[in-house]
Amino acid sequence: MKLSERAEKELVELGKSEELRKDMEMLSSQWQSPFVKNGVVDFDAYIEFVQQFNEFINHEPKPFKPMIDRDMRL
Repeated sequence: MKLSERAEKELVELGKSEELRKDMEMLSSQWQSPFVKNGVVDFDAYIEFVQQFNEFINHEPKPFKPMIDRDMRL
């Protein structure tokens, strides 16, 4: 998809903005992963997030069906 001339010009102008650049640098320096605690991935926090997100979007889990295959190759 090609951007319109107007949108392209707007992006170029934004790219020249010192204020936007400073804001993006501040955001990137403050960012931290919500699933890493003390340098270690917290799997319980991730699972809790996924469960709550699925509940939020009203996702119905599918029933488990075991895979039955004798010769599985990648």
